[in-house]
Amino acid sequence: MQFSKLTSRINGEGAAAWDLHEIATHAAAAGEDVIVLSVGDPDFATPRIITQAAIEALQGGDTHYQSVNGRPEVRQVIAEQFQSAQMTDQGQQLSAGNVMLFAGAQNALFAASLCLLDPGDEVLALDPMYVTYEATLCASGATLVAVPMSADNGFRFDANAAQAAITAKTKAILITNPNNPTGVMMSDNEIDTICDLAIKHDLWVMADEVYGQLIFEGEHISIAQRPGMFERTVTLNSLSKTYAMTGWRVGWAIGPVSLIEHFSNLGLCMLYGLPGFTQAAAYVALQQSQVHSELIRATFKQRRDIVLGALSNIKATPVLKPSAGMFIMMDVRALSMNGLEFATALYNTTGVAVLDAGAFGKASCGWIRISFTVEDTLLLEACKRIRSFIAQCQQAL
Repeated sequence: MQFSKLTSRINGEGAAAWDLHEIATHAAAAGEDVIVLSVGDPDFATPRIITQAAIEALQGGDTHYQSVNGRPEVRQVIAEQFQSAQMTDQGQQLSAGNVMLFAGAQNALFAASLCLLDPGDEVLALDPMYVTYEATLCASGATLVAVPMSADNGFRFDANAAQAAITAKTKAILITNPNNPTGVMMSDNEIDTICDLAIKHDLWVMADEVYGQLIFEGEHISIAQRPGMFERTVTLNSLSKTYAMTGWRVGWAIGPVSLIEHFSNLGLCMLYGLPGFTQAAAYVALQQSQVHSELIRATFKQRRDIVLGALSNIKATPVLKPSAGMFIMMDVRALSMNGLEFATALYNTTGVAVLDAGAFGKASCGWIRISFTVEDTLLLEACKRIRSFIAQCQQAL
């Protein structure tokens, strides 16, 4: 029996990195002495006010079909919170018609790839990028063209590399700002350059901004809010990280009304809308839970600083200070191991599970990604074990 060609397009690389994570999570569930720092799932409970809204909605019978696009009031508040003074100055007034709810930002990107890309198209993607994005984009039949952001340049956007990658087949460019896994945020000049390239070459921009509210330093810039960009940009976001709601699967896409209409048609045959009770919770999160989201942000900043204090002074394995997110990158190339070899040996020796950053792209090969999604005492213990393991590796060289 034969399968469709789609099955090969969605078979992305990087699975081995997640194999180690699965082993570690099973061991942790069995009570073994392991510390899991390999996934971007906040360890906080969803704020009570949010879960209570869902419970009340369920008890009130909110269990029936919903609008495919999502409830107007939820979409409207998303539009209002995204609206900038700059966009108003340009005469661009957003409304619920510019927003569609999806089962997470991943689902929104999958829809965007199907509605914007055709077989034979090329889509530029800044490397490193989230593990599943290659398969998500290639599901459309388009070809992903990785634009490396060099580790030696702090994983920053390379305008020359992006310009050189554009061909007559280029249809879109995917940016993740702030980036996962690096935690790097784009500067004004970098955003301006991408705007110039998109307008000059008539490209769509897919902007993943999931970590845009988990910022420690600097200012996050939404590219869609720049002059001339909203009509060619689809902005992806979710409640997963900011409100500790990864399992709720509530995300969205913001874009021109014409694109949202195509999303709606796709939604009719793909998902048929989110559950009402999750949308009730989403509305409360967006309207009433900013205090909770700020506490989550502040906690992650504190944890980032704990890891930096514990690991940043090891000359053999420098770390990259992230401006946002919940991860720190460590360079292990000087230990004569690639990222997967280091992660595997670290886990087998110490019980600390981290992720091979090479799973996110060739630009991050030789690095590991350390998540700080556990409480402070456990995080310090993990850092102690990592330092000890690195010392053993150096002695063996």
